[in-house]
Amino acid sequence: MATIRPYAAIAALLCAATAAWAQQPPADEPGWAKGRPKTEAANRLAPVPAFPIPTAVDQLPTKKFKLPPGFKVETWASGVLDARELRQGAKGNVFVSTLFVGNKVYAIPEKGPHEPKTIIDKMEMATGIEYYKGSLYVATNTKIMRYDNAEDKLDNLGTPVVLFDKLPGGQDHSWRYLRVHDDKLYYAVGAPCNLCNPDERHARIFRMNLDGSNIETVAQGVRNTVGFDFDPKTGNLWFTDNGRDWFSEDLPNDELNQITAKDQHFGYPFCHQGNILDSEFGWGKSCNDYAKPAALLGPHAGALGLTFYRGKMFPPKYQGAMFIARHGPWNRSVKYADVAVAWPDGKGGAKVEPFMTGFVENNTYLGRPVDFLVLKDGSMLVSDDHAGAIYRISYGGK
Repeated sequence: MATIRPYAAIAALLCAATAAWAQQPPADEPGWAKGRPKTEAANRLAPVPAFPIPTAVDQLPTKKFKLPPGFKVETWASGVLDARELRQGAKGNVFVSTLFVGNKVYAIPEKGPHEPKTIIDKMEMATGIEYYKGSLYVATNTKIMRYDNAEDKLDNLGTPVVLFDKLPGGQDHSWRYLRVHDDKLYYAVGAPCNLCNPDERHARIFRMNLDGSNIETVAQGVRNTVGFDFDPKTGNLWFTDNGRDWFSEDLPNDELNQITAKDQHFGYPFCHQGNILDSEFGWGKSCNDYAKPAALLGPHAGALGLTFYRGKMFPPKYQGAMFIARHGPWNRSVKYADVAVAWPDGKGGAKVEPFMTGFVENNTYLGRPVDFLVLKDGSMLVSDDHAGAIYRISYGGK
């Protein structure tokens, strides 16, 4: 962008510091660095930090986005630092979670100026959220909680009911994503590393009763999913999964998966993208022994949020389709990010194509999509943790 922002300069310094640190790894490397090649090019790659200050509303990349004909995108809310997951309450409030930078949960009224109100503050990794029957569910890397009658107590949510406080914690892939389906709360725990053979507490999707009882495994071999939803037609759970790092710039792909039976194994760490045996853990294994991806989502795509479109505003071809946030790679020299759309083919697979582009300019992220929320009027919100904003997509015809 032509205008230089003071906070953009801060972000540039932060990125530079991160890159410099990555070039001189400590003796005890973090999990994301496991398997990194000993090359100068690889040493320049490291996780991309979000801007420490939200992008000013007049400098958001909204005007740069491109969508199919008839669709329009606008800035719905700005100043939403580290905006991640989106859920809506019964009384119109949009709840927004955050991750490393924010450590907050916001409530934004659907009507009015869309000013974010912090309702939870200084809660590390307050990322997993869900709203169901008046209660706001919040999950960190160590516990899952429930705030009852949340919309009536936005000024003071009070003390939550702790449903489960024995999550394994950690930093690598330890943030949560929540969905309620058929009175069960679903959540995932990612692998505690880039590449390792995890124990039974990790690399799985779980579910529990709404009171925290009866925890059971739904799927295993899931390296890191931060987006899943239930097909309104079949009831099957679909999820994105981030592939391992440092295999190569263009391999493996992230995956779109569908659960069709209880406790399926989706390959990690033995098989990647359904057809590549791991060089360390794949010996003596066969990719045919694991559930195949429904579709491949691109190398190191950072595929996050996944939401089935249940509205009526969009054209019929999009009704019942999945919207997927490809947050974009850090573990790749050439960057990309977009909102993709996927259609189940009824045979276990899916067709995927770009829907909203324009998040990258000159190989630099202007924004990074994370999650979606379909509003009651059929329009759809998209969160952007990098720029600290929420966009609204609507359809007005040709």
